[in-house]
Amino acid sequence: MFKALVLEQDSDKKTLAEIKNLSETDLPAGDVLIKVAYSSLNYKDGLAVTGLGKIIRQFPMVPGIDFVGTVEKSSDSRYQPGMSVVLTGWGVGEQYWGGFSQYARVNGDWLVPLPEDMTALRTMEIGTAGLTAMLCVLALEEGGLTPESGPIIVSGAAGGVGSIAVVLLSKLGYEVAAITGRPETGDYLKQLGASQILTRAEMAEPARPLEKQRWAGGIDTVGDTILARILAETDYSGTVAACGLAASFKLPSTVMPFILRNVRLQGVDSVSCPYERRRLAWQRLQDLLPAELSGNVTNIIGLDQVPDYAQRIVQGQVRGRVVVDMQR
Repeated sequence: MFKALVLEQDSDKKTLAEIKNLSETDLPAGDVLIKVAYSSLNYKDGLAVTGLGKIIRQFPMVPGIDFVGTVEKSSDSRYQPGMSVVLTGWGVGEQYWGGFSQYARVNGDWLVPLPEDMTALRTMEIGTAGLTAMLCVLALEEGGLTPESGPIIVSGAAGGVGSIAVVLLSKLGYEVAAITGRPETGDYLKQLGASQILTRAEMAEPARPLEKQRWAGGIDTVGDTILARILAETDYSGTVAACGLAASFKLPSTVMPFILRNVRLQGVDSVSCPYERRRLAWQRLQDLLPAELSGNVTNIIGLDQVPDYAQRIVQGQVRGRVVVDMQR
């Protein structure tokens, strides 16, 4: 028997989260059985656990969009018992049972072997948020940006993706401007490498189709008016990587930044990202992220604390990353 956080739905369509004891026979079909060491709590997990977002459409469901662990059994020749693997995306924790469980059985195609010398805890300190941040940085690099191009702006900078994006960009030598709705996180963001702090209120003001050019590029995690303003303020031939919609899926902008300033808006998806690109991103993360990162951006909780932290993360009260230790 093992523990898992299981989501059910009552007759009023309210989502109910409960820690249950399960057995291996309760797990869905899959090629690889994994003993989960750590998962992490992302904004999407918060929406799923609280029921505030239409993330889960089939119940019962074990949420948790990522996890790291050790292969226990496998009918996939690529993964042998004892191997350390990480899973992010592919609808796990949404359409398929996910990481908030001490054991998981999944499709081998969704797994990636851990980079050499990367521990399980460090992998989930990075998690989906870090993978997404790295994919955004790759998009900026592929758009032709270098540290000499000018400052990069990051929205939602105190969140999971934003925090790691600030660290990565700073580590690569970029000047980083961080947007936050929480003034108390200013010192934290400067410790991560931001050289300029902007308020959410300032950047959420509706922009004209074109504003004064301020940024070589940007990483946006929130969408809506903030993304529209970033685009309107982006330099000629700049690149903006968009990976989130914490504020809204809307984009109240015009085509003028694209056709008059040659700005590129690059969407970034970490859910269905191809295997080789995942491997590249994980290797870059291993090479770039400092070992001391964890103390600055990580909160470690137990499985029974997930419902409480889920409420907090959707209310914008969580700073940095939340790692779920399956043995707590």
